[in-house]
Amino acid sequence: MKHIFLILFFVLLKCIGILSQAPAPAPGPPPPLNVTKILEKAGQCSTFIRLLQNTQQLNEITSQLNNSNNGITMFVPTDNAFLNMKAGTLNSFNDQQKAELIQFHILPTYYSLTQFQTASNPLRTQAGGTTDREFPINITTIGSSVNITTGIVNASISNTIYTDNQLAIYQVDNVLLPLQFFVPPAPAPAPTPITRKKKAGSSDSSSKQYASSATSLFQEMYNGMIFVFLFSTAFFLSL
Repeated sequence: MKHIFLILFFVLLKCIGILSQAPAPAPGPPPPLNVTKILEKAGQCSTFIRLLQNTQQLNEITSQLNNSNNGITMFVPTDNAFLNMKAGTLNSFNDQQKAELIQFHILPTYYSLTQFQTASNPLRTQAGGTTDREFPINITTIGSSVNITTGIVNASISNTIYTDNQLAIYQVDNVLLPLQFFVPPAPAPAPTPITRKKKAGSSDSSSKQYASSATSLFQEMYNGMIFVFLFSTAFFLSL
């Protein structure tokens, strides 16, 4: 009897312990991506990081990643790529151009390396549309190589820094310079001169009027000559 009591006592304690255990908390959402830390870990990206921060584009990237399902693709030039630019080029850009330069390195859609093979050119960047004056880029692939053309610069993807099906960050060997920064827009076409239509019959009317005036003048001259002839004849007969 004593053993049965002990067994029941231990069973009761076990049940109380099970009931008192709190359920495990549900896993929370993953922390937001920190693009700066990703680039810092990759190294050789300090110039691009500084431009991201100074132009406030880092906030735009974070917002899009949190509020869009399209994802983002970034092309990040190395510090050496910036050093290889013509001296003074980067400093010659105003604040708006620097923001557009960073946006020109961002596609508002996620692309894996294999998806570039079927991408339709030109590709729209974060800086604008797909016409020549709206910051597009063209991408071609040869095997596993991915090449980028801007109309000013040719670049290649040299390394994959990060990819997770929402954000892709690729390292490129040249700074992507937009065509719009260096080639002025084509002048607007000259307006077409307005030609006034002549009223129907105006030419004929003028011709007829001229002919009528000439006929009247000839008739008056003829009448004058007859008068002179008759007057002269009468004068000589009177002598």
